[in-house]
Amino acid sequence: MEFSLKINDKRYIADLDNPIDISIPISADGPRAWYVDPPKIEPVKADGFVGAVAQGGSVNFNNIFFNPHGHGTHTECVGHIDKTVYSINDHLKNFFFAAQLLTVEPKQDGEDLVIEKDLLEGKIENGIKALVVRTKPNSAEKTHKTHSNTNPPYFSKEAMEYIVENKIDHLLVDQPSVDRESDGGALKGHHTFWQHPNNTRFHATITEMIFAPDSISDGLYFLNLMVSGFKNDAVPSKPILYKLRVE
Repeated sequence: MEFSLKINDKRYIADLDNPIDISIPISADGPRAWYVDPPKIEPVKADGFVGAVAQGGSVNFNNIFFNPHGHGTHTECVGHIDKTVYSINDHLKNFFFAAQLLTVEPKQDGEDLVIEKDLLEGKIENGIKALVVRTKPNSAEKTHKTHSNTNPPYFSKEAMEYIVENKIDHLLVDQPSVDRESDGGALKGHHTFWQHPNNTRFHATITEMIFAPDSISDGLYFLNLMVSGFKNDAVPSKPILYKLRVE
């Protein structure tokens, strides 16, 4: 099945039969951050019942304990940094976007690795709403890494301002945050992206801890940003890319 869309007055065809999953599922050996323990997926046990067929139960019936910010790929809204309980379930209303995958190599700045504005400048295509940023190095370690206390790469305030200037509403990154792991609670990248609190972009989202393998080339894609139905500022998500060709 194919789908036609227009970007900058040019028609493209999306190949919907060949999805490219850039999400990392929640699992015991998956990536985690923010000092949380691994997620737990375990059968319900009560009054002689066990929710595991392998243990003699009639069905598999698990409880799942996880943190949406700390485990696997997740998408968040401005509720992450506002005293009001804003839910992504209420504010993300569209799920299909013209997207660009862009690879950058963060710059060394003291003990930090920073995605600076000049790494993005002149490289963001006009007419897209979603930007997928892949950082180097890009090993499969990202699919199971424990990020806590590693000071992962993050975006400078100037880089985030440039992203907003380019009308990017949905930013997807392969790190646990767009901000420094320890910044005293400033969260400059989050505040800048959402233009919070003075001109808040309630519809905009940040998706963290994706993984785009090197087999996927930089360029334009069609994005399906699938999110799970929780009333929360962040939820597990499954972003899917589709290759584009000129019609």
